[in-house]
Amino acid sequence: MMPRPPVPTFALNFYNTAVADQLRSGRKTATIRLGDKSPKYRKGLIVTVLCGARYGQRDRIFDAVIDKVEVKQLRDLSPREIEHDNPELRRTEEMAHFLGQLYNREVGEDDIVTVIRFSQIVGTSG
Repeated sequence: MMPRPPVPTFALNFYNTAVADQLRSGRKTATIRLGDKSPKYRKGLIVTVLCGARYGQRDRIFDAVIDKVEVKQLRDLSPREIEHDNPELRRTEEMAHFLGQLYNREVGEDDIVTVIRFSQIVGTSG
């Protein structure tokens, strides 16, 4: 029997460790990233969701499947999409401020963002 080639692993990294609890509890089911990330993430891709400091140790939270990847202007985000990323926020202005802090630059409603929806994979295969 031929050995199976290694499967490439993709990760969704969250540098803010405070989101780990939101991820574990299922309150965070999306991430909104600045720029067009559609070449990197696509529907059906299996990813490992990680939390931890950039260039530091990360905690593996769970494996997930990407359900949907949508590229749009920040102004076109719905309150529901924003809430799936950050349960504390609803408005595009709040999201612009939040992303500005995350990316350390000015973010406006004209900026392009990518909404990545994901679902935790549970159970084990036998």
